[in-house]
Amino acid sequence: MNIRNIIITLRYKIRYGSTVEWYNFWYIVLRKKGKIMPQVASIDETIRKIIDDRCSVSRFGDGEVLLTSPEKEIRFQKGDPLLAKRLTEVLQSHEEGHIVCISDAFRDLYRYNRKSRRFWRTHFYLYGSWWDRLLVAGRKYYNTFVTRPYMDFARKEDSARWFRDMKGIWENRNIVFIEGEKSRLGVGNDLFDNARSIRRILCPPKDAFERMEDIKREACKVEKGALFLIALGPTATVLAYDLFKAGYQAIDVGHVDVEYEWWRMGAHKKVKLERKYVNETAIGSEVADAGEEYRKQIIAQIV
Repeated sequence: MNIRNIIITLRYKIRYGSTVEWYNFWYIVLRKKGKIMPQVASIDETIRKIIDDRCSVSRFGDGEVLLTSPEKEIRFQKGDPLLAKRLTEVLQSHEEGHIVCISDAFRDLYRYNRKSRRFWRTHFYLYGSWWDRLLVAGRKYYNTFVTRPYMDFARKEDSARWFRDMKGIWENRNIVFIEGEKSRLGVGNDLFDNARSIRRILCPPKDAFERMEDIKREACKVEKGALFLIALGPTATVLAYDLFKAGYQAIDVGHVDVEYEWWRMGAHKKVKLERKYVNETAIGSEVADAGEEYRKQIIAQIV
């Protein structure tokens, strides 16, 4: 790592760490709790639901909830009134064949490591009232950590089983990745080796929602029996729902491939990957060549 990258990393850690510590302290002191404590299925139940019912999946984490306000933005997606409206619509939707996943962080935070606990306390201190406004009391939600089954957990013994069981979702399926230009799902690992075939639609790595209609139009050229696996930030949340409405099975898979890489490495913190964009590290956008097999799988580029 050169001096420039060291400085960037240190600035990122100092800025992030000081902010989180401040709000984490006040969360504990004031004992802030949300008014709605949602029922969230386990990771095992979520995987089984997807496999048994072949349902589509939209996921809501901290970033998606933030973007329900058009004034907010996150690192790779600026705020947008239409995006805010669509995210709210999807979160409050309730349709057979489509499930809404939220973060299983509303209780029992000691399941997670210290950094994750601090993060979620900070998030709920700042945005707990947003969840109260958006969630439906008494409704069952599924678990967004299905695509984050490793890094944030204090104990990691279950991760191998979760990854193994997850492969049943795309077992012998023709899958189409809709992903950011540098996301490169499955490149260099065996996570998707049990799929029948792999194709890719590449999309902008930032502000992908601006090209939402173009992406959807390209996706709808694919045969109905294909399985869409989407890694495209908050755009994936809305796109999975829209493709479900168009007659496809579409799953927002978030960071599952990155988590799988970290699990294989035995990593104890989020680190950059040589050939994949990792937005959660300071220099994660610098990537090496992905190889010829990857290029042959690309059927469309919207960048």
